[in-house]
Amino acid sequence: MTKISTRSTTDLLTHIGIMLGLVAVLFLGFFFLYLPFTTHHGQTITVPDLSRMNTSELEDFLSDHDLRFEVEDSTYVAGAEPLTVVSQYPKPGFKVKEGRKIYITITTENPPMIPMPKLVDQTYVSAQYALSSNGLQMGKLKYVPDLAQGTVLQQLYEGKEILPGTRIAKGSKIDIVVGDGLGNTMFAVPDVVGKPRDEAEMLIRGSNLQVGTILPVEDPEKEVGTVVRQNPAARPGATIRVGDVIDLWVVGPVENDDTQEE
Repeated sequence: MTKISTRSTTDLLTHIGIMLGLVAVLFLGFFFLYLPFTTHHGQTITVPDLSRMNTSELEDFLSDHDLRFEVEDSTYVAGAEPLTVVSQYPKPGFKVKEGRKIYITITTENPPMIPMPKLVDQTYVSAQYALSSNGLQMGKLKYVPDLAQGTVLQQLYEGKEILPGTRIAKGSKIDIVVGDGLGNTMFAVPDVVGKPRDEAEMLIRGSNLQVGTILPVEDPEKEVGTVVRQNPAARPGATIRVGDVIDLWVVGPVENDDTQEE
């Protein structure tokens, strides 16, 4: 039987050790050197703020930061420069890897056309909300004599009346005409001095006027509840407008009147 020399056994073990050592080096090098290098392990970039930047300058700017971009959506923003960034993802300040793609939304060059809402017969506050929710802007506000106080009487675009449903560019300014609560009809001031308070108030309201402040006065020669003075006074030639207010001075204590208009 042939015997294996001690020297041969030592050489074999040496070769096996060298092979195992090479495998270990390759293993450690792959996971701790190659993979971290190719995947940029541990290397992050802070996402910059791209808002209001034009798309023409984005590519060079992001390339300098080892990032890329892709336009995900577009929208119209009144007053904003076309083709500028209005939103982005990831948001500014986020930490990302090199080469990460930033998704952006930009402004369009031309505004979309939308239907004009109905503002007439709505209150001024409701009209403001309707314009804002439809992407339109409030233009000039004009008050005119009309008993419909605070109510929209006309809706105008570029000086001309615009009907509900008319297609109009988003972001356009709409002028509105609102009633001031007063009519434009002028007539002689009614004379209620010397009349009982209830009769005077009935006459004032029947003339499309408002009863203002009721002030108590003392006059022992006049019956309690008699109107002894009014403002404005019913002088010759004095006129008043529909919806105006007349204040009264009445003899005796003045009781609260829930029907009194302010």
